[in-house]
Amino acid sequence: METPLPKAPQKRQVTAIIIVLILLILWEVDGMTIKYSVLEERESGSYVANLAKDLGLGLGELEARDARILSKGNQQYLQLEKSGNLILKEKLDREELCSDTDPCILHFQVLLKSPVHFIQGELQLLDINDHAPEFLENEILLKISESSHPGTAFPLKIAQDLDVGSNTVQNYTISTNSYFHLFTLNHSDGRRYPELVLDKALDREEQSELRLTLTALDGGSPPRTGTSQVLVVVLDINDNAPEFAQLLYEVQVPENSPVGSLVITVFATDLDAGTYGELSYSFFQSSNQVIQAFEINTVTGEIRLKKPLDFEEIRSYRLEIEASDGGGLSGKCTIAIEVMDVNDNAPELTMSVLISDVPENTPDTVVAIFGISDPDSGENGKMMCTIQDRLPFFLKLTVENFYTLVTERALDRESQAEYNITITVTDLGTPRLKTQHNITVTVSDVNDNAPAFSQTTYTLRVRENNSPALHIGSVSATDRDSGANAQVTYSLLPPADPQLPLASLVSINADNGQLFALRSLDYEALQAFEVGVRAADRGSPALSSQARVRVLVLDDNDNAPFVLYPPQNGSAPCTELVPRAAEAGYLVTKVVAVDGDSGQNAWLSYQLLKATEPGLFGVWAHNGEVRTARLLSERDAVKHRLVVLVKDNGEPPRSASVTLHVLLVDGFSQPYLPLPEVAAAEARADPLTVYLVVALASVSSLFLFSVLVFVAVRLCRRSRAASAGRCSGPEGHFPGHLVDVSGAGTLSQSYQYE
Repeated sequence: METPLPKAPQKRQVTAIIIVLILLILWEVDGMTIKYSVLEERESGSYVANLAKDLGLGLGELEARDARILSKGNQQYLQLEKSGNLILKEKLDREELCSDTDPCILHFQVLLKSPVHFIQGELQLLDINDHAPEFLENEILLKISESSHPGTAFPLKIAQDLDVGSNTVQNYTISTNSYFHLFTLNHSDGRRYPELVLDKALDREEQSELRLTLTALDGGSPPRTGTSQVLVVVLDINDNAPEFAQLLYEVQVPENSPVGSLVITVFATDLDAGTYGELSYSFFQSSNQVIQAFEINTVTGEIRLKKPLDFEEIRSYRLEIEASDGGGLSGKCTIAIEVMDVNDNAPELTMSVLISDVPENTPDTVVAIFGISDPDSGENGKMMCTIQDRLPFFLKLTVENFYTLVTERALDRESQAEYNITITVTDLGTPRLKTQHNITVTVSDVNDNAPAFSQTTYTLRVRENNSPALHIGSVSATDRDSGANAQVTYSLLPPADPQLPLASLVSINADNGQLFALRSLDYEALQAFEVGVRAADRGSPALSSQARVRVLVLDDNDNAPFVLYPPQNGSAPCTELVPRAAEAGYLVTKVVAVDGDSGQNAWLSYQLLKATEPGLFGVWAHNGEVRTARLLSERDAVKHRLVVLVKDNGEPPRSASVTLHVLLVDGFSQPYLPLPEVAAAEARADPLTVYLVVALASVSSLFLFSVLVFVAVRLCRRSRAASAGRCSGPEGHFPGHLVDVSGAGTLSQSYQYE
């Protein structure tokens, strides 16, 4: 007998399809949750909704705020286009993602930046009828005693359908026969199962077995079907069915129990004897999940684990156990297994946004946005998130299980250019499990440091007569910044003295700070000068600093001594007069010379290079005084020519020579006798020279006369003080005691008479 299927009107089917395709969007302000629904098995790229329109944002605002779709773990089901459309990233299989859970909800978050804002989202995956019902066995063996009365019901094993809701198994039918009809009933957990009802008594002698076809139909449109053969074996009378000690067993199993662990042992009794009293245990009307996870010993009734349990996948199982005797009678019980959670899952961290390059001097900068999750439950699923101490960063909880890593204060690249941050996520289970994620944050440079010179003042020395473009020294400045902000360029500042031709003296290499003398320097013209140097970086805006450079020009022996006296002007040579009564050491004259150099290059020494009569005259080496070396005699020539060499102390030394003409006279009253060559020179002299000579002779005569008068007056006064006032004139000859008191290089003597 076949139970007819309820036939929905065509209008109701069309309405159901329309309702399935409608996208449900729910909004909540501050904690907003948007909800969408979509059919499973739709192709990748299928349209879901227009997120920009649903959020009330403009067309370009989603892209401007860098909107992103975030999901738990690394699995992304949705993709956001620039147009604001939300599309499927891949084809979704509801049975693979949610198994038999209904409704199938996939959670996601919408992340908006500038400012950071999270919006919770749910995507409901609607089931389509893409699976047909399927029996676990192609043939169901049903043993029925011939003593069974009409109306006796025999439950049959159910068909499995991976679909949910109306698309799962809705009805069962049995092939037409004269002994049985079929009812479709509801199980306590909502599943539908077939029950075979005996219409008339069986007669084993008339027919020992029957073969029927059991058909399962789902509620799809059109419905899908699955079949299994039911073999009914008619048994002899067995009037006692097996009975379990209790109808419901409850047991708790930790999820980390090893494979093969004993879960529970069920026990049933049968009062019959022989084969009618021999019991066999088996699963009855069990799902694929039960059969894959557990196994039962048909003889002892021990139920053991067939594979590891996972609390995060399935939290409870419900097992139907059947005990069958040899006579075909059976008893049933139910086992409720609760899977106990164990802290066997470490927390997971999913990085959504990571900014590894953070500019310095910018506080409250978002470095990273990430989410954390733990599949465990209770305390095992509670988490805390930390980073190392003494770091200028802190974690801020934005929404549930989503954190933002933010700079606590302005960073300084010059103090620390890089930070290694370890994000530690720890659950509160026992034992505690943790996950660590390392990120490296580099502090990018901002031009906040001006170049610094190694010295505020530099002193450079360069020897005069240098070659042009000579490298005379360097200045150095460093910048604590990096990149272009640390690239230093050098330049010269305008001189403080506008008269100083700095542009023609020195130049500087803009890249390395090397200073060059542009032309040959002359110590005698410029002994030292100062120049300002500026060091600027290439940042924006550029920063700079200044230093002073003092350049000292070192003297070189480039000037020969110059004789001031006797003059070397090409006119008539000067003749020195020496009385023959002069004693040894008599100052004849003094050679006066100067040197334009300085230091030891200007230290002059004098020596007698040539003499008409060697040994008669000598020159003091340090002051150029020409003195008689011995007493003069009548045999000494009247005219003497002396060549004096003046030499400096430079390296190499430079020198000059001067010629002196000395005339020996018996006294200063003797007329001056010029030398023949002197007379010839005087004859050739121009009138101006004659006038100068006449003037010099007049002044000298006047000076000599004044000295004589002064000496006479002094002697007269001294005589008056000693006697009655008799004044005596000078007596005798020159005493020969001569003293040089001027030291100026000209011959000035004071004579004392007794």
